[in-house]
Amino acid sequence: MSQSQPILIAGGGIGGAAAALALLKKGFDVEVYEQAPALTEVGAGVQISPNGSRALDSLGVFQRLSELSCKPEKKQFRLWNTGRAWPMFDLGDTARTTYGYPYLTVYRPDLLDVLIDGVRAIKPDAVHLGKRATGFAQDADGVTLSLEDGSTARGPILIGADGVRSRIREQMWGGAKPAFSGMVTWRGVIPMELLPERLRAMVGNTWIGPGGHVVTYPLRNAKLLNFVATIDRHDWQQEAWNIEGTSEECANDFKGWHPDLHTIIKVAPKLFKWALMVRDPMPAWTQDRVSLLGDACHPTLPFLAQGAVMSIEDGVVLARCLDADRADPQAALLRYEQARIERTSRMVLGARDNTDRFHSSELSTEEGAQLYLEREWGRAPIHDRYHWLYTYKADEAAI
Repeated sequence: MSQSQPILIAGGGIGGAAAALALLKKGFDVEVYEQAPALTEVGAGVQISPNGSRALDSLGVFQRLSELSCKPEKKQFRLWNTGRAWPMFDLGDTARTTYGYPYLTVYRPDLLDVLIDGVRAIKPDAVHLGKRATGFAQDADGVTLSLEDGSTARGPILIGADGVRSRIREQMWGGAKPAFSGMVTWRGVIPMELLPERLRAMVGNTWIGPGGHVVTYPLRNAKLLNFVATIDRHDWQQEAWNIEGTSEECANDFKGWHPDLHTIIKVAPKLFKWALMVRDPMPAWTQDRVSLLGDACHPTLPFLAQGAVMSIEDGVVLARCLDADRADPQAALLRYEQARIERTSRMVLGARDNTDRFHSSELSTEEGAQLYLEREWGRAPIHDRYHWLYTYKADEAAI
């Protein structure tokens, strides 16, 4: 690979920033083209499981992010109407002992900030803002990226990290439309000071009930509470993350659910809603000198808490593959795809499978919930669904 031309990355979100940092740390030059006029992330929470913490540590940003974030003591189920609690995972010291790294709950803007700061510490001018990718042309020697403002960029390879509506993916594989899942999700971030003491614990809660579930967990050293509530609903099918709803509408969606949830809904400064879409895993995402990463190739439902982690892992493995095969970038990109495709496909399908587990009609009564949780969420089923995720080592996995 020519040392005179930088690797091109379309998209400066979490995945693109992780890839850029991983490549820079391997000695590659990179240029990142981000459509937004400023580097911002949606003000929401994200869960970083131990495999994600390990990947971030390999990028040199784990310690700083850990200081900004929370390490919940445990995750637990709560029944939708009575609030009865059942254990899900022990976290904190248990996660570190078992997997070598803790489980973090993170404010998304903090995650992007530490990644971008890491990029700029190595190459201050690597990220170009207000540069929307519109397409590309490739030949035997490299790739030319076209940008909406009429400018172009040239490099030996192009990585499409431009999200769920990726222009790069669309040019490569066409504009296949996702299917509506039949679910709508609400999200909000609530200052802890607005909540009663009982709702400020360092615990991740997953409230489960027939036709819906709600996830809450602390952020930013327990200064904020993240709220994500999903309900079976067919009258709203807009996927955008920034459409504001009302507390009254959200409360109506969760009518009859526990008073603690309605307390959170009532005091939330803002609530946003979006329709959840389902996409099948892609059978391939590389064409010669162009490949994809993160949501551009494997967007997922948020029911396995691995979306951001998947993108970070992609970036670490991509850099390792390019470093291992510098003389043949096309072969390196295929190596990256082959190293990641089985795992990411299993992640996407695993998140989809969890939908019914969170929304089962058996959860309508406490007696039914007890039997259901023993069957579906006992120690053995949880181990089968999550242990393979958390033991993965992006910095050491076979490539």
